[in-house]
Amino acid sequence: MTSYLIGGIQQIGIGVANAEEAWALYRRQFGVDVPVFREKAQAALMLPYTGGQPRSRYAILALNLQGGGGFEIWQYTCRKPQASDFEVRIGDLGIFASKIKCPDIKHAYRYYQENGIECLSDISNLNNGPANFFTRDPFGNVFQVVEAKDWFQFRKQPTGGVYGAIIGVSDIDKAMKFYSNILGYDLVAYDERGQFEELKNIPGGQATMRRVLLQRSTELEGPFARLFGQNELELIQVESRTPRKIYDGRFWGDLGFIHLCYDVVNMDALKAACETQGFPFTVDSQNSFDMGEAAGRFTYTEDPDGTLIEFVETHKVPILQKLGWYLNLKKREPGKPVPTLMLKALGLNRKRD
Repeated sequence: MTSYLIGGIQQIGIGVANAEEAWALYRRQFGVDVPVFREKAQAALMLPYTGGQPRSRYAILALNLQGGGGFEIWQYTCRKPQASDFEVRIGDLGIFASKIKCPDIKHAYRYYQENGIECLSDISNLNNGPANFFTRDPFGNVFQVVEAKDWFQFRKQPTGGVYGAIIGVSDIDKAMKFYSNILGYDLVAYDERGQFEELKNIPGGQATMRRVLLQRSTELEGPFARLFGQNELELIQVESRTPRKIYDGRFWGDLGFIHLCYDVVNMDALKAACETQGFPFTVDSQNSFDMGEAAGRFTYTEDPDGTLIEFVETHKVPILQKLGWYLNLKKREPGKPVPTLMLKALGLNRKRD
């Protein structure tokens, strides 16, 4: 294989103060109840973003097997994670919100209201964009629940997993060269300027801004593409104020959305493409890196404003941890889809509350 494949969003990283507590909450709010790994270790390769020192941490990667990306719930164990010293507002530079896919927007909205989960907006949609509403977790992180049509399976949960992100940028046209050329978002669902009624209760939502919703025209390929499914990104360029960098003065892993991670095939080809486009890797594990029960090669690059995008080429996945059943992707044809029954078997590891 001479080119690379983007197989979907594998996960979004969320820095929290207590990973187990946060995971229990996210199981209830977003159904991410299937753990891929739970690991205590040192983040020894992230030195450019952790003050030049290895930092001990505890991380949980959990999926919702209806479909969508997972959550990497990340907790420092060597230091107290720092919150932003200013209110993070939509349009600030970095990942402002995670998108969450759902099969029935009215059902999801009703579920949240009946279960006391904070909703920041009513159901709405903008031009060609899908129906959506905003919610917030008890830690202050904002999520946009978005109605989607592509599903791996149905498990009677009100939502699936991660469907994308809302990212603040300083120059949308410049940022689109990264997200379109590298990540393959070649469709513009809408490109709007102004003030938006549906954002009035979102922090910073009353500002004048430009909003661009990016999608894909082609199906995703890769070993886990059926599970992760399609996704979208919304880029926000605020125009009535000067945006701030969300992680200014803080470490990767501090509180909030720390990265957006894509599952890829042929990391070397992706590395060459990133270098050619002017977005070289800033971190590269180079070889297979153990993450508890899972393993793979991981890398990081930055968008034009320094937002961290992670890539993972998966090498090993636990299918049934109790019996030591693992899938070794290095022994399979690159990019070949993992059988549906094997993906569904991940549900045998489900954490039941």
